[in-house]
Amino acid sequence: MATTNSLTTTYAGEFAGDYISAALLSGNTLSQGGVTVKPNIAYKEVMKKIATDDILKDASCDFDPTSTVTITERILQPEEFQVNLQLCKKDFISDWEAGQMGLSAYKNMPPKFSDFLIGHVAEKVAQRIETNIWAGTNATNGQFDGFTTLFAADGDVLDVTGTAAVTAANVIDKLGDTVDLIPSTIKSQDDLNIYVSSNVFYAYVRALGGFGAQGLGGNGVDSKGNLWYNNGELKFDGINLFLANGLGDDKMVAAQKSNLFFGTGLLRDQNEVKVIDMADIDGSQNVRIVMRMTAGIQYGIGSEVVYYTA
Repeated sequence: MATTNSLTTTYAGEFAGDYISAALLSGNTLSQGGVTVKPNIAYKEVMKKIATDDILKDASCDFDPTSTVTITERILQPEEFQVNLQLCKKDFISDWEAGQMGLSAYKNMPPKFSDFLIGHVAEKVAQRIETNIWAGTNATNGQFDGFTTLFAADGDVLDVTGTAAVTAANVIDKLGDTVDLIPSTIKSQDDLNIYVSSNVFYAYVRALGGFGAQGLGGNGVDSKGNLWYNNGELKFDGINLFLANGLGDDKMVAAQKSNLFFGTGLLRDQNEVKVIDMADIDGSQNVRIVMRMTAGIQYGIGSEVVYYTA
């Protein structure tokens, strides 16, 4: 049987990058382009911020450098992470063999058992990275500081006041409070999003489905009631709502995609994926999976970020 063959496999360089990329970028924030991804960061990347006064001056015959230019910087330094996992082959072999016989619900079942196991682990890593991006804390093992952790510590970030737990009854008002704080200089930018947690997103869906407020009446959008929504794009005041699964309940962030960064070295040779079949070593049915990667986030200008937290 195919699974009695040795599974010991090492992926390095570009091959590792393929698997690491799947593990890191499969969460919805990254896979749907919610933030700007900066790959191939070997150690850290310095992000320059330039602030100026009113640089347009009355003309004169002389060169008069009276404008003020202030350059500050933020550091995007991805942290190193690893997966050291041991799985029992018999817990997964039936699913994989069923796929090879055409009985799987998956359209593209990996032809190799090792790839099947890596895919399983990559999915779990993607879920953890998604949560880290928004709510991670560096002090916790396996996490890096997420956006909300950094926003809470930054006095430049625009904090919404009078916040409360979000429900279908108040979601439109709370979204309005968030939008009202967005600086006019970025409000019309194409890449501006309101990143919302799952409970905020679906409270808004319910409100639009016929909560009876904001002139919608009891029948909601298109008079379809709560059946109106079909997983399409949502907007508020013309601004795109982005469902960020990693955000905790009752949280919203208004920011440009170009102001939020995810850094990784996913294409570097230091990334590593190994599948080690322990059968030839200790006679067991265990398989060990080793993955190494780097990941981290940063943002550019705090005064162009609006943060809502109940």
